Amino acid sequence: MPRKPVSKPKTQHGNGNTQDPYPHFGAPTPEQCRSVRDSLLSLHGFPAEFAEFRRSRLESGPQSESESESVLDGVVITLLSQNTTDANSRKAFQRLKSAFPTWDEVLDAESDALEDAIRCGGLARTKAARIKALLQTLKLKGNNKNGLGLCLEYLRDLPVHTVKAELSQFKGIGPKTVACVLMFYLHKDDFPVDTHVFQITKAIGWIPRTATRETAYLHLNNTIPNELKFDLNCLLVTHGKLCRSCKQQHNKSLDNSSALCPLVAYANVNKQE
Repeated sequence: MPRKPVSKPKTQHGNGNTQDPYPHFGAPTPEQCRSVRDSLLSLHGFPAEFAEFRRSRLESGPQSESESESVLDGVVITLLSQNTTDANSRKAFQRLKSAFPTWDEVLDAESDALEDAIRCGGLARTKAARIKALLQTLKLKGNNKNGLGLCLEYLRDLPVHTVKAELSQFKGIGPKTVACVLMFYLHKDDFPVDTHVFQITKAIGWIPRTATRETAYLHLNNTIPNELKFDLNCLLVTHGKLCRSCKQQHNKSLDNSSALCPLVAYANVNKQE
């Protein structure tokens, strides 16, 4: 059973460049993070959809997650994943690359043709405009190094705070998109906060009731140990998709409506301020 934390300043587990908005909020402790990780791993196993990314992180080789996916590919895939399913965003990316094999061709494409290519991913007009704007900015910045064409490979060698500053300049790329690129495509220790993560962490008392997605991101990145961030994030996302109890509760505290949910044990333990 998770223990109730005391209110005290915490050791910072983040990248050292963002301040915790709730420095005296006592949860989550490293022990709680490890306990939830282990409980969800026992319930679900490690999610197959994230297994290749996990393997590549362990190998720590440059671009090892997939020889065909660059950092720029990862940014566009993450953009396409906004407000749709992973399956739809992947299909949209595949159709985009099939229609326009190079990023220069995407940049030169008519907007209507680009929208048609990614329509299955939803919000085609908005996403096409953001992809175009991203590529236009890269071209203006002169990011055509070593004859590689439009690319973002230079981000691999930059510290996290610089990567965040670089990616945040592009329209439509918010904190969650940046965090996903950091975690999945740059093998950095970061903790994206999507709807599932936000709802579950609020329900089990890891963030205050008044937290927003933005403050939750800052707090969780400062409190969750780096070595647990990747696995814990993937497991929370998967659990949020699969657990009926967590889906029903949303931002409320979890109750005993599902004995199979291991997070029920954490309900109301961490009293929120």
